[in-house]
Amino acid sequence: MAATLFIADLHLDGARPHIIERFIEFLRLQASGSNALYILGDLYEYWLGDDAPAAELQPTITALAALTGRGVPVYFIHGNRDFLIGHEFARQSGCRLLPDTAVIDLFGEPTLIMHGDTLCTDDTAYQSFRSKIRHPLTRRILLSLSANMRRGIASRLRGRSREATVGKRPEIMDVNAQAVEDAMTRHSVRRLIHGHTHRPAQHDLIIGNARATRYVLGDWYEQGSVLVCTPAGCELASLTD
Repeated sequence: MAATLFIADLHLDGARPHIIERFIEFLRLQASGSNALYILGDLYEYWLGDDAPAAELQPTITALAALTGRGVPVYFIHGNRDFLIGHEFARQSGCRLLPDTAVIDLFGEPTLIMHGDTLCTDDTAYQSFRSKIRHPLTRRILLSLSANMRRGIASRLRGRSREATVGKRPEIMDVNAQAVEDAMTRHSVRRLIHGHTHRPAQHDLIIGNARATRYVLGDWYEQGSVLVCTPAGCELASLTD
């Protein structure tokens, strides 16, 4: 039975070539037999812009193009690390860019999908930074800079992010329960799939007196986390199992 696959938070980077190889193998072996693949953000550790892709990441674009060329649709939602991915990347890879939140028909079940960072509303410092860095004007300014300048900015931002993470309580960096309920209620869904927190799990909820489910995708630092969905339901899997 063909399945629909969901992944997020691969953070592909030339410093971790084995993860790049694992992703390419995943596209060739697992994703090639699927109904569709959804990438819910942070495919890359950072993305400087479609005009300045790192050479070591080019094989991933080629592999995505091979997959979409075989007729498997691939959908992409921006993460906090790769929000500068644009239409040229989509053209080269064959991926279809989706808005930050989208409701899809997943085997007859309306399902809300997103990267997940907007659900972490307790982390007010991050939400303030996100609203500024994701503003269309900021995006235009960043893309007007040279690739070297963007690379320097990305390096500094990653350093600040690591420092900020160390000083925050873990619960602050997780999703807010009310934000989850509000999002699912607003979109009239009983299933939510997201990444960002790197805490793979299935959470059974009650939303408006009805049963609901939230699936959290894991990262690819140590294992390849994949959510496999069929008409029978969804199940989290690991490529290293």
